[in-house]
Amino acid sequence: MPGQVGFMNGWGVFSTLRVADGVLFAFERHYRRMLADAERLHVPFAFSEPELEGLLLSLVEANDARNATLRVAVVRNRGGLFEAPNLSRDSDLIAFTADLNQWGNGVKLGYKANARHGASPFAGAKLTSWAQNLAWYEEAHQRGFDEYILLNEEGHVSECTSANIFAIKGDEVWTPPIATSGCLPGVTRALLFEEIRLPGIVISERELTPSELEGADQIFVTSTTRDLLSVLEIDHEPMPQAPELLEALRQAFLHYQREYVAKRNADKIVAA
Repeated sequence: MPGQVGFMNGWGVFSTLRVADGVLFAFERHYRRMLADAERLHVPFAFSEPELEGLLLSLVEANDARNATLRVAVVRNRGGLFEAPNLSRDSDLIAFTADLNQWGNGVKLGYKANARHGASPFAGAKLTSWAQNLAWYEEAHQRGFDEYILLNEEGHVSECTSANIFAIKGDEVWTPPIATSGCLPGVTRALLFEEIRLPGIVISERELTPSELEGADQIFVTSTTRDLLSVLEIDHEPMPQAPELLEALRQAFLHYQREYVAKRNADKIVAA
């Protein structure tokens, strides 16, 4: 309704999850990020981890969405000068499922300058105020790209419109640092750092200029809905491809995902 300040002003937090065989993949990581972002943004967040997971799994069952994408948001209702009267809740929980998207074999990207502010107190928060990203996403498509690489105030690479970005150089894998680039702390990004191990491969954070990014052996993006996906072009220029190493990383990630889902489903059987 008019006067629900979260809807009018984008005052809320959200996350996008992968539903795999009825399991909310890496749910605990999504929950912790939403909880931390809600605290930063002063968004009332009254759900415990088991409670929110149970509600979302009920939605998955009702929608028969065992392999799907799930978007969940917690939106603040009260505050500011134009609060509606008689609001019964401090915040609202909104969630829906959607079919998985088929992303193809890679993405074509362009650049958007000054699109992230790494020094912002809210840098890295996943807010429902997403209009800028949607406008840039639409503009990128109008220019023949799948989306933009967003640069920060220093001209360094931050992330994409809806994905983190990585560069492979030799046996090193780099991605912009959360502390200074302004990028979101993606769950897939975090899993690559903390759970995926390949012999001889080092994954680390590093400030990247556009020229350093383009000088890599392989560029790829990560997100909950895309896993690991190759960057084919930047500004309509073909980018180098190192498919063997990227495929090794992708298979290691998918193996972790399968093991996670199998364990959670086994735990459900034991609990029943």
